[in-house]
Amino acid sequence: MALNIGKEYRKQHITIGFLVEKNKNRLKLETLVNVGMDNRVKEKSIHRPGLALAGYVGLFTYDRVQIFGNTEMLYLKSMPLEKRIEAFNTLFKFEIPCIVITNNNDMDKELLKIAEDHNVPVFRSPFETTKFVYLLSDFLDDQFSQQSTIHGSFVDVYGIGLLFIGRSGIGKSEIALDLIERGHRLVSDDVVKITRKGENILIGTGTDLVKHFMEIRGLGLIDVQSIFGVRSIRFQKRIEVVVELLEWDSNGNFTRTGLDEEKINILDVEIPHVKLPIHPGKNVTVISEVIALNYLTKHYGYDAAQEFSKKLEKVIQSKSKGGGKRNIDYFEHDFE
Repeated sequence: MALNIGKEYRKQHITIGFLVEKNKNRLKLETLVNVGMDNRVKEKSIHRPGLALAGYVGLFTYDRVQIFGNTEMLYLKSMPLEKRIEAFNTLFKFEIPCIVITNNNDMDKELLKIAEDHNVPVFRSPFETTKFVYLLSDFLDDQFSQQSTIHGSFVDVYGIGLLFIGRSGIGKSEIALDLIERGHRLVSDDVVKITRKGENILIGTGTDLVKHFMEIRGLGLIDVQSIFGVRSIRFQKRIEVVVELLEWDSNGNFTRTGLDEEKINILDVEIPHVKLPIHPGKNVTVISEVIALNYLTKHYGYDAAQEFSKKLEKVIQSKSKGGGKRNIDYFEHDFE
């Protein structure tokens, strides 16, 4: 089943200025050439231009962040200055967005001037190249990953991300509020922003505007963090189970055993899907906690539905072999 979510989208680009603003402290970036902050990065991959410096540009992916590590810097330093300038100028036949020098390496002022003349910013970081690439790639992956939004409430219950969906007014926010009061943590209410990470991981978070505000019909807007404290919220969480709230219908198709686990498709990722019928008097909050705990037990290798099915099969096989005699065990000396 594919979930009807908001329009899927990916960012087309980010500016160098945005990249630096969000990562200046995290990546410990020092600005060596302060130009070209409007230059654009258009994909999440990075590039090390060793071959391009050597003169081969057939596979030069120039529109990525260019990383100069120890290899590139030692190669440049192995040549006289005139050859360095010639090799460096090869890069600027293309519109590259920026250059980052790792390992606190130094670059000739003549080369920095070439970058300035071509409106290409240059930064320096003390991190080793491998660590820097990891940190920057993680940020770019967030920026350029497939994303979407959905109307629902997202709560961390016992460490399991439960995404509640259902028609407007069915009680998603009220259930989330009850879970928060019982010590669980709100990620987002009303609007949940979903980002696909890697092959099969979905991360849910709130929007910058809504954050941890909730709308409770009849009461209005409340600030969960102000009322329940910082322990009642978290900023992002992996989506692990989708709980769809539905009105009770005696003719509805609701699972009774759980042997056939349903899945729901979000951004081409299959997520366990629980259809939960609700009616007055039903304790949906406790059931939600049990959904999270049941997911945990399955994660650690125990499936209650499968275990019951195995026991039932053994009983059927035993009776089919003529072992159907009455067998009742009482606790010793317990006749109540």
